[in-house]
Amino acid sequence: MGASGWDYITPYSGSVEATLKALHDEVFQQIYGDGEEYASLTELYEDEEFMSEEGTHSILDVRWIVDTTEPVRGTDYFTVRPLPRARLVHHFGTDRPTVKQYEDAMAHSYAAMRNRRPMAEDTTLLAEDRMRWTGVYVILCTDNRPTHVGFFGSSGD
Repeated sequence: MGASGWDYITPYSGSVEATLKALHDEVFQQIYGDGEEYASLTELYEDEEFMSEEGTHSILDVRWIVDTTEPVRGTDYFTVRPLPRARLVHHFGTDRPTVKQYEDAMAHSYAAMRNRRPMAEDTTLLAEDRMRWTGVYVILCTDNRPTHVGFFGSSGD
C-alpha cells in the first residue's frame, strides 16, 4: 500500500497519554464506527497481522508514548515521542508553540514536500519523524498553558 503521513491537532486532556487515548477513540469512531470490521480498538489491535502488515495509516498505528526523544530503530515501532526542546525552539522560536505556529509549520512542511527537488534534504517539521510506524508530538500552548497536542507521523512501508 505504501507509506502515508498523518497529523492531528487535538485538545489537551491533562496528559499526553489521556490526550492520545481520546484521539484514538475519536479516530476509531471515524474509521470503524459502524462496527462492521472491528467492534473496538482492542479488537483492532488484536488483529496483529493487519496491524503489522497494513495498519490504518492513521494515529491508530501508534499505541504507546515513549519519553525518549531519540528513536531507537527496531524497538520503537508503534510509538509516539516528544519533539526535543532544541527542535521546538528551532522550528517555532519557543518551547511553547501555539496552535497557529504548529499549523503554519505543518503548512510550510507540506508545501516544501510538494516543491522539493529530488534528493534535497528535508529540514521541515515533518522531517523530525524519521521512522515509519512512529510519530512525534508537540504540546501546544495558549498563554503558556497546554491546550492542544499536535501529533504527526507515518505508517506503512
